[in-house]
Amino acid sequence: MKIAIWGSELTAWVTAAALAQTGNDVCFVSNSQIKDPITLMGRSIRNEPGLRDLVLDGFENKRIRLAQTRTALGIQAHVLSMNPSEFERAYALVEQLASKAEGPLLVINQSHFGVGATDRLQALLDRRKKQVAVYFAENISEGEALERIRNPKSLILGSDDEAATLTLQALFKPFSTQLEHLFVMSPREAEFTKLSIIGMLALRIGYINELANLGEQLGVDIDVIRRGMGADPRIGRHHLAPGCGFGGNTFPQTLDSLAQLLSEKNESTLMQTLLQQNEKQKELPFRKLWRHYRADLHDRKIAIWGASFKPGSASLDAAPSLRVIDAIVAQQAEVRVHDPEASENVHHVYRDNPSVKTISGKYDALKNVDALVLLTEWPEYWSPDFELMLKQMKSPVIVDGRNIFDRAQVESLGFTYYGIGK
Repeated sequence: MKIAIWGSELTAWVTAAALAQTGNDVCFVSNSQIKDPITLMGRSIRNEPGLRDLVLDGFENKRIRLAQTRTALGIQAHVLSMNPSEFERAYALVEQLASKAEGPLLVINQSHFGVGATDRLQALLDRRKKQVAVYFAENISEGEALERIRNPKSLILGSDDEAATLTLQALFKPFSTQLEHLFVMSPREAEFTKLSIIGMLALRIGYINELANLGEQLGVDIDVIRRGMGADPRIGRHHLAPGCGFGGNTFPQTLDSLAQLLSEKNESTLMQTLLQQNEKQKELPFRKLWRHYRADLHDRKIAIWGASFKPGSASLDAAPSLRVIDAIVAQQAEVRVHDPEASENVHHVYRDNPSVKTISGKYDALKNVDALVLLTEWPEYWSPDFELMLKQMKSPVIVDGRNIFDRAQVESLGFTYYGIGK
């Protein structure tokens, strides 16, 4: 199938690469003057595991090519992979497609525009000419995006047109080898389902963080509590790891969309409160460090392990590290950052700030520092050489924003340890 991909998000590139790999002819629409696809992808996207090579393979085999808008308008199948803030652009595009097309047209919306967005796009199209807009609730997560799109456990398709549904199912059949659930519902129901899933995940994260903060005041270890909670089959263990808040690109934006919808329709502040509390949670590692040094971080050196908003990603979008780094620098302290993937992005953000240094080795980042703050649970941080850490650090203080270390162990070695909820 010949397909035009619209958007510059990670979902656009992952969808283009995956569809091209299964034999489709993909036109990636870009009116940028940049013609090199790797440069066009941007830092965060091209660092997605496996994506760069798959995209290059698609271009080399001519399964993916860059196309201008005027060329792409003549294609019958279109995938909208845009940022949640770009609905007006999507609306104008579909309006343009409808004015050009004389025959069938399939618009696959996989953007988080909110409930009812696909229906609004459908209103621009002529069903009598077999022009249909459908919704695909993608389940892409940064750091494992290719795996998620190529081997999904479930698919949610929003379509009220039988022929379009069959086309969608055929398009995604190569990715159905591990499929456990396929749900076909109306576009509005599918959009609301996607919002509901994201909202539930955020609620679990927010709830366990609130419990962790309360448990710390009550003198209980949140790890013990969450294991007991997770053993209950009605609850389970997923998304019950306390930490210093969530980040990312579309996740917070989608939650904000849900918050607005709840506020408008039900006068509910549930999601707004959750988002506000999450922003406070991002600052928690700094507050622990600030209290340890009795509100005096002036001229101290602080190491940070992990800057990306999650392991497996180089993205700094809404990452807790940005809040922590900014707060430490505001106290006139120096920050030494190590991250296995995001160092380039950290340097780009703080290139004009001499107080923020990116360090290539995780142990080198600890030289003569007054504390280590861990913010991203990369695998290489889980079992470090603690003896070497003690030799490198000026003061053996650890603020563990992801609770990856065992408190009893590190304290027995001579560290001062602060976790989340312990």
